[in-house]
Amino acid sequence: MSDEIQLTPWREHLEPLVPNQMKWDFVLVCDKHKPGSKKKAKRNKFLEELEKKGFIIKEIEDKKLFYGVHAPSEIFQKYQFLLRNPDGGLQNHHMQEDVPITTRIHIVNFILQNTEISCEDPFGGKQEQRRGSNPETLRRLIKAKVFEAAFPLHEQGELRILLKRNWAQWRKILKEQPIEPIRSYFGEKVALYFVWLGWYTRILFPAAVLGPLVFLYGCFHFDSSQVSKEICEANTTIMCPLCDQNCPFWQLSDTCTYAKVTHLFDNEGTILFAVLMALWATVFLELWKRKRAEVVSDWELYWWDEDEEELALQLINNPEHTLKEYQHSYIRSTILLLLVLLMITVLIGIAHGLVIYRVVATVVFTQSNFEFIRERASTVAVMTGAVLHYITIIIMTKVNRRVALFLCDLETPRTFSERENIFTVKIFTFQFFTYFSSLIYIAFFLGRINGRPGNYVRVAGKWRLEECHPSGCITDLFIQMAIIMTLKQTLSNLVEYLTPWLKLRFLKSLANPTNKDKVHTEKGPQDSCKEQWLKNYQLSEVNVFSLFDEFLEMMIQYSFTTIFVAAFPLAPLLAFFNNLFEIRLDAIKMVQLHRRIVPRKAKDIGIWLQVLEAIGILAVIGNGLVIAITSDFIPMQVYKYTYSPCKLQKRTDINCLTGYINYSLSVFRVQDFEWQMKLPEKLPDFMRSGITECRYRDYRNSDDYNYSVQFWHVFAARLAFLILFEHVALCIKLIAAWYVPDIPQSVKNKHLKKKYENLQRELSIMDRSTEV
Repeated sequence: MSDEIQLTPWREHLEPLVPNQMKWDFVLVCDKHKPGSKKKAKRNKFLEELEKKGFIIKEIEDKKLFYGVHAPSEIFQKYQFLLRNPDGGLQNHHMQEDVPITTRIHIVNFILQNTEISCEDPFGGKQEQRRGSNPETLRRLIKAKVFEAAFPLHEQGELRILLKRNWAQWRKILKEQPIEPIRSYFGEKVALYFVWLGWYTRILFPAAVLGPLVFLYGCFHFDSSQVSKEICEANTTIMCPLCDQNCPFWQLSDTCTYAKVTHLFDNEGTILFAVLMALWATVFLELWKRKRAEVVSDWELYWWDEDEEELALQLINNPEHTLKEYQHSYIRSTILLLLVLLMITVLIGIAHGLVIYRVVATVVFTQSNFEFIRERASTVAVMTGAVLHYITIIIMTKVNRRVALFLCDLETPRTFSERENIFTVKIFTFQFFTYFSSLIYIAFFLGRINGRPGNYVRVAGKWRLEECHPSGCITDLFIQMAIIMTLKQTLSNLVEYLTPWLKLRFLKSLANPTNKDKVHTEKGPQDSCKEQWLKNYQLSEVNVFSLFDEFLEMMIQYSFTTIFVAAFPLAPLLAFFNNLFEIRLDAIKMVQLHRRIVPRKAKDIGIWLQVLEAIGILAVIGNGLVIAITSDFIPMQVYKYTYSPCKLQKRTDINCLTGYINYSLSVFRVQDFEWQMKLPEKLPDFMRSGITECRYRDYRNSDDYNYSVQFWHVFAARLAFLILFEHVALCIKLIAAWYVPDIPQSVKNKHLKKKYENLQRELSIMDRSTEV
């Protein structure tokens, strides 16, 4: 292979004008196409289009072809003139030019992505000629393998070294982030992501402390809980079999340990914690709005307009650009809505598939030869179901992305930012149902739609639906959330880090197989240029959705941290520790393992703010439903204040929850079992005579099995609590949102003074011109 750096043949006459130390804005990479091939013709045509716009192109030949692209200064002068230099006094300056390097890369990337070539083939037939009416952009050329990649180069200066030393290292995990250097190197959008992530992690600390306190409260009452005591002493309470095929009767006291563990996170402190988390979510958003206003004001981007910048770039790229106006089609919107609902239905169907798996798995595990699995069939089914749920999440994440992109293309967005917003809403909606459909079923439907002994609801008329864990439905939700959140935050982060790291090590080992036959050679500036391009090419690829993926990952985590926090109070603590590592992981990826991300301007986190607000509302609804429906808190309060000895017998010498377990269990006559039920021939060791009755969790009459009066009392109390909780929590959110202004007064006064000074200056200029 040739090691020489040469200009493309059509630019050789301009070689003296190319400085030896020229900074290349972008690098295009492609395979060596055969002479006369369509791919080579398209490649040359695209490069010619860039030359017509004044770009300087340099070619490096190695195993692949590399084309360095340098934009003319006229482009940046037009940008500054049209937008009146919105970067005034900001960021590091590139050489003697006024445009920051991040803005320069952004402009060049926009022009590259919007440069079009005609697909006409002069030697092709009429069909090929007709295809030529649809111009091709760089995105389509990369998809067609004309080019393999297009990326800006990582700098070799002090700024990247500073980021490596002070930011992109694991030992800096507790050190404050250098936001200004991040902004100077990656642009405002990336910097705002890290500002938001750092702020989220900081505000998460109080919630991360409160969660374990709720857990510790349960620990302090581990042995003193009246409900747990009654369960542990209920060795004469015979419970109905948990499956149809030879499952034994069992004692309620067998679930003693689970009952105590359940009390760790299902106690009185859970209610207060759920309300505080709803308040926390609101305060976090309001404080973030203030932080964002301060940061953006310091960057002098407070009044920056993304649409105006995109219009300016379109005109710079093509002065004859036709304005694409806002459009809306009710027919298209209806079709898109139906397709989105269809996709959501598919995702809910997958959740139903997981339900069927747990039903079948429970039957299989109860017939296992291993006593440990047989005795814990329900728990093992839930745990394996959670692992299977995580696997479906990994698979459906890729499917959801493709479907969301397809729907986004159908919607024909006007600008890139509009496309990004549309894609964000769709992919988050799909991901939300992927992650939470199964959790919603476990939280609100498990054990409530399965029927009763003698009249079970069955799948395909054969397998009966699963029941809640004997210690309560909230235990199943706790197990599911703990497994999914732990797997997501460990395995996903390991894959996210190890994949680009191992790839880079492998490519470096291929480039330098041995050190034996190395001969010292004097390298000129052109060789160092080639070396830099090859090093950047070996790094992992980034795309327009690289930063989007980081935001999406955090939004899913935020959902776990807030929506079902009443069932899993340790979620904020896990999220806090995960974020400490996430910040450094993302930093290491961006600085050392990935190609340089294309910088973009931004004055906020975009539509993600609306997503956060929606999650905050869902958190109030979700936690209210978990406490009202999933938890045993409401039934215990109904018993305590309506049916307990303290109320009926006016006793004060005993715990008011005495007798609750007997109150919460219904009686079933064994002779009324369905024909599918096959009872074991051998009686359990704890029974000396035949079993005529067994107990099950529900509020039903013992004679006709209809719902009892207690059921309707509990149902009314659940509904009343849900309405009260959500209204109180939403009122607290509204008061907190009003109490904490979105924009600090200092920022408002700063912009007010600027307006005042500008008006004063304009007035003085007018007065002087009048005097003359």
